[in-house]
Formats: sequence, C-alpha cells, structure tokens
Amino acid sequence: MPETKAPRSERKTPPASESESWRKLPWRKFEQHVYRIQKRIFQAEQRGNHRAVHTLQKLLMKSRAARMLAVRRVTQDNQGKKTAGVDGVKSVPPAQRLVMVECIHPNQWKRLKSQPVRRVYIPKPGKAEKRPLGIPVMEARAQQALVKLALEPEWEAKFEANSYGFRPGRSCQDAIAAIYIFINQKAKYALDADLKGCFDNINHEALLRKLNTYPALRRVIKAWLKAGAVDNGVFEETTSGTPQGGVLTPPTMLQKRC
Repeated sequence: MPETKAPRSERKTPPASESESWRKLPWRKFEQHVYRIQKRIFQAEQRGNHRAVHTLQKLLMKSRAARMLAVRRVTQDNQGKKTAGVDGVKSVPPAQRLVMVECIHPNQWKRLKSQPVRRVYIPKPGKAEKRPLGIPVMEARAQQALVKLALEPEWEAKFEANSYGFRPGRSCQDAIAAIYIFINQKAKYALDADLKGCFDNINHEALLRKLNTYPALRRVIKAWLKAGAVDNGVFEETTSGTPQGGVLTPPTMLQKRC
C-alpha cells in the first residue's frame, strides 16, 4: 500500500502582543515626517512669515506622526513617566496610548478640560529648602509634548546663539566649550546669578503676549497656566508662574527671556 501522510496542520502564529505592535510601529518614519515639518516652520520664521508658521504648526499637531511621538515621549521616554498627576495614573498600556493619540488631536481640544497639577516637593541640591514641582496628568503631558513639537522650531529661529539650557541638540558640554573659547586667550570675569522664584512669578499675560500665537493655541496654553494646583489635597489657584515639572515649562521659560 502506498504510504499516506497525514495532512500537515498549519501552525497558527499567536497574535502579536499590544506592546510588540506598539514597538514595531514605524517610529523612524514618524520622526522624519515631523522633522520635515519642523524644518519648514524654522525656515518660515526666519523669513518672517508668521502666517506660514501658524499654518505649519497646525499641520504638525494634526499629523498622526507628531501625536504618536508626543504620546511615546511622555509614556516611555521621559524620566518622570512613572509619576502620577492628580488622577493617579502612573502608566499607560499600549492600547490606551493609541486612544490618547486620538484624544490629543487639536479637533478634540475643546472637549479636554485642563486639570490642576499635583504639587510635590523635591530637595534643592546643597540647600535645606525644597523645590515645588507641578505634575500634570498624563493626557495633559502628551498634549503639551505635542504643542512643544510645534513651538520649538519657531523659537529656535529666534533664540540667541549662546544660550544652551533646554535647547534641543545642545548640552552642558557645548556650554563648556563656548566658555573655553571666550576665556582661553584672556582672563575674564564670570557672573553667576540666579533669579529668585523665577518660575513662580512669571506673569501669564506677558508670557502669552510674548508667545504671539494663534487664538486656539493661546487658549489652550492659558488654560494650562490657570488650571491651579493640588497640594496635599488642597486646591490652590495659579494667578502667576509656570509649574516646574510640566513638559512645556522649559520652552516657555526661554520665550520669556528671549
């Protein structure tokens, strides 16, 4: 009798986990797409074409690539990704990250209500006093990261060449190298100064005037500034200052100084 073989059953590969699917997204393409638009924003600002800057910023924030990168930054990349806001959310699983990507679309901004930041205190190096931080909720952090992607190239075209703090692509080593170039031929005086309570006393209206952005974005940033803070369960209004700990705080600080 001819030998007959049992039909080979096809092995079904198990469905990829949510985390694996999230990891395999084309992140490099997302970064390239965002970079191209940011480059156009930078060039438009250099030309003084503010209308084109605002149009491109809207285009960037509506793009899925920018929203995906913003969510990944606050849920995976940032150092404080495990720090909860007033809602107690410390981590966001991949499925909910995709939901968050849609929630921070500019078309949804009117539905998002700005929640107060959670006040926490960390020690200041070498001092007995503590520094107050304001931790936004995760969704607000993602929205702020998205706005930061749009604002940063506009203001990079305006900032001074010899400023290094909170600048993309710059580090302490760049500042050290610049100082060396200034002092290696001739001894010079160095002024070490600190603005007391700088973050706590920034005037909101002056900051918004300095931003000089389009109305929808201005309303969102103003809502973040006025959202208040919760300190040990007690709500406090914020009439001035920007919360240290927010994603957008460093760029707005630089804009105030510019």
